[in-house]
Amino acid sequence: MNAGKSVCTDCHSDRSTFSDLGTRADSLVVTEDSLSLSAHAGLECTSCHTDLAGVADFPHASPPAKVNCGSCHTDAAAAFQWHGHLKVGVGQDIPTCADCHGTHDIRPSSDNQSRVNPLNLPQTCGRCHENLDLVRKHQIPLEKPVELFKSSIHGRASLGGIHLAATCNDCHSTGGTAHSILSAGNVLSSINHYNIPKTCGRCHSNVEHDYWEGVHGKLTAQGEADSPVCTDCHGEHGILSPSDPRSPVSRTRVAEATCTPCHESARLNEKYGVPTGQLKTWVDSYHGLKSRTGDVTVANCASCHGAHRILPHTDPTSSIYPDNLQKTCGHCHPAISAAAARAPIHGEPGVSRTVAARVVQRIYILAIIVIIGAMVVHWLLDLRKQIHLVNLKKQIVRMTLNEMWQHVFLMTTFIVLVITGFALRFSEAWWVRLMFGWEGGFPVRGVVHRTAAVLFILTVIWHVGYLTTARGRRFAVDIRPRVRDFTQFRQMVAYNLNLQTDRPAFGRFSYVEKAEYWALVWGTVLMIVSGLFMWQESLAVKWFPRGFLDVMLVIHYYEAWLATLAIAIWHLYSTVFSPGVYPMNPSWFTGKMPWDVYRHEHPADQPPSDSGIPTLLTPTDGGPSPDEAAGRGPASDATGE
Repeated sequence: MNAGKSVCTDCHSDRSTFSDLGTRADSLVVTEDSLSLSAHAGLECTSCHTDLAGVADFPHASPPAKVNCGSCHTDAAAAFQWHGHLKVGVGQDIPTCADCHGTHDIRPSSDNQSRVNPLNLPQTCGRCHENLDLVRKHQIPLEKPVELFKSSIHGRASLGGIHLAATCNDCHSTGGTAHSILSAGNVLSSINHYNIPKTCGRCHSNVEHDYWEGVHGKLTAQGEADSPVCTDCHGEHGILSPSDPRSPVSRTRVAEATCTPCHESARLNEKYGVPTGQLKTWVDSYHGLKSRTGDVTVANCASCHGAHRILPHTDPTSSIYPDNLQKTCGHCHPAISAAAARAPIHGEPGVSRTVAARVVQRIYILAIIVIIGAMVVHWLLDLRKQIHLVNLKKQIVRMTLNEMWQHVFLMTTFIVLVITGFALRFSEAWWVRLMFGWEGGFPVRGVVHRTAAVLFILTVIWHVGYLTTARGRRFAVDIRPRVRDFTQFRQMVAYNLNLQTDRPAFGRFSYVEKAEYWALVWGTVLMIVSGLFMWQESLAVKWFPRGFLDVMLVIHYYEAWLATLAIAIWHLYSTVFSPGVYPMNPSWFTGKMPWDVYRHEHPADQPPSDSGIPTLLTPTDGGPSPDEAAGRGPASDATGE
């Protein structure tokens, strides 16, 4: 130690000397060890505290003047004119050299103990930028930038010891020096909208090159403030890896979280002549629905358009240029033909894509309007007639235990399939978010949907096996459509319109139950076949043309609507809401139904008179039903009711 330092440390190495100064004493305590490790170890104390150079008596009576670091560090002092929107010498709360570098413990930035070492910069900057009082005082939009940075891919890498990873200075420094940190509104700032691609390009040079060649980069170079830059897509302080499912550019989120805000903007679409509804057409497509299930292999926006070098379809070098589509689609579909690759991806909003899919779609829409409309009219007429026919007294066995359980499995799996299926299509609806909005909820939705589908198929197999039994064969005969069913339909309409006085006498199954059963059979075949093809899409792509899956999607979607509405209107009215059976036909869980109701609904299947029914069940006794008395065993309808 030279004499100058020795004189100072005689007092400044003892903290008790400044005990009356409280926390301020920390900055006045100087040890020989701290000085020896400092970047200024070779300097005398008076090299910085120049006003004390001529002081003869120690301890000095007055505190030293403020140290002027710029007397030696002229370049840093010249660059340090602004800190954000605060001007040196004018703005309040502007950081000093000591706030960032320290006082007597200043170390080179390469030293891991330095406050400006990449490992420590977040903590150093966070002293002010995580101070809510300062953040709100100066109206800084982001309140917790350091917290976000630490969770980002850059933060984890930098704090993990990778010194090449970006930290605060790498993005916010202007002109190659960390002492020139300008606000985003300054045209020279490294974080100004038009300079962000160059700032990120310091590390990601290849990406920057692709960006400037793309349509977004060209708009930015022209001075368009609407054009997206790196931070618009990737975020700012909390940038996550594209492989992270939370990232806005992850494969499952890039379409809706990143591309949508601009490409679904009416103002931007009008300004730049971009078609509207592009997101919806993708979401409704096979690719979009598979992406919503969490499939990371299915094509998204970036798969076709590129991630950074995004060009219009008129550019011969664009990935979506007509002559390049076969190569682009070939990344996922190696054997795709040029004609198939040119089939439109974006079109009118809806689940249809190809011509064949649109034709099937229109057929289904027409069928839904006609069939469901006819169902509504039919039951409105029936409701008027049945309003006073409620008399639940004696009971009759209608279903066996086997049939009841078939109905329970059919009903349960159908409801689960409807809820989980429509949850995929209407994922933004409040009830869907309530049920599946939690992290990982949508992949679980898919598992539940497919599990219910398997159980549904097993129930169908169970029913087919049941049809081979003696009772099942009798059921198959009775449920078979006959010419008289069409006659009775006409008679029922005339009866409801008061055009005839007698209600048609139905047998074991009316035309209502027969229509429902065979509609169930037809719908089951379509749903199972289309669902299996969409589940095993790789086989479908291999065996069938490109538009085949679109047709399967249309069939699955609209058949689901048709089945759901038919159950809600046709089935629930006849078993629940019809006045003659309200509040419900209890046979689905008791196996029995009211005798008066059965006699009214199926008069042609009754013994000649009540006196011929000695074994009729009442609420207090038991015994075989009239069906059993007739030698047929308990009757059952198409759905087990």
